[in-house]
Amino acid sequence: MTIRRQFLQLSALALLGATAGITAAPALAQQQPVTLLNVSYDPTRELYVDFNQAFAKYWKGKTGQDVTIKQSHGGSGKQARSIIDGLEADVATLALAGDTDALVKNGGWVAADWQKRLPHNASPYTSTIVLVVRKGNPKNIKDWDDLAKPGVSVITPNPKTSGGARWNYLAAWEYAKRKYGGDAQAKEFVGKVYNNVPVLDTGARGSTITFAQRGQGDVLIAWENEAFLLEKEFGPKFDVIAPSISILAEPAVTVVDKVVDKRGTRAIADEYLKYLYTEEGQDIIGRNFYRPAISQKAQAKYAKQFPKLNLFTIAQAFGGWTQADKEHFADGGSFDQIYTKK
Repeated sequence: MTIRRQFLQLSALALLGATAGITAAPALAQQQPVTLLNVSYDPTRELYVDFNQAFAKYWKGKTGQDVTIKQSHGGSGKQARSIIDGLEADVATLALAGDTDALVKNGGWVAADWQKRLPHNASPYTSTIVLVVRKGNPKNIKDWDDLAKPGVSVITPNPKTSGGARWNYLAAWEYAKRKYGGDAQAKEFVGKVYNNVPVLDTGARGSTITFAQRGQGDVLIAWENEAFLLEKEFGPKFDVIAPSISILAEPAVTVVDKVVDKRGTRAIADEYLKYLYTEEGQDIIGRNFYRPAISQKAQAKYAKQFPKLNLFTIAQAFGGWTQADKEHFADGGSFDQIYTKK
């Protein structure tokens, strides 16, 4: 199956799952089949198709129990809101810690210490943000600067609904802040970039489809793994540009405490997330173009596929997600101030 078909088919399945509110009855006995729901963000579809098959095989061999893991995908912020509104996710594997924190603050769906329950602050994989251009790079795009030039059409999703879009936005902001001298200059620069954005999709995969399949835009601001998937699928149609500086994206995973306690699935949900940190889990992560966070073996195996970038963290540049959300993405924040001027 090609990635182009997977984009559409998995997106359709994710929509059906999200709108249907997938649930399953608690396991009545150890050997009874069990179903988990993983509510995730847009570009992890292929990763979790691969990972879920491996975990189901592992769990069957360990316990004799059949497990089915259902997937729901969309913009990370929108997915968090779906859980808050009652979607019964056993685990949430969202694009950023800020969206997981929203599950703590809005209804206590997740315990406040969730980042301490798994290694590496509950981030089993990392990624970053790169630029994708059409083959031959006709607009000669080399770095963030070029995205603000007149006549360059930029594709990026809506940071109000997409976690990937927030990483994109902050990466561009910090680049401009460092190059031009401060937040005021960064705001002006990012405003110019968004003046070049013809459409804001709700999630990162939607923007990928807009760019790759609908042919819109000169450059796509993308998750690194999305860029590699495009390169793998379409080959000569696209080039990946590594910018001079980018952000270290640290997607976060957690059990959804209220749901697993209600459904009696905490033990298997915990094991499911811990399996991301095993050698097999880390290898699957690398195979799907995410950067393994723990395994040195997997890091070495997949090192050649990842460009060496100058990366900064959300904590270093913005004081963490709470502060970044307040200043940039809350109602009236910098994004609203920039985008409402269009």
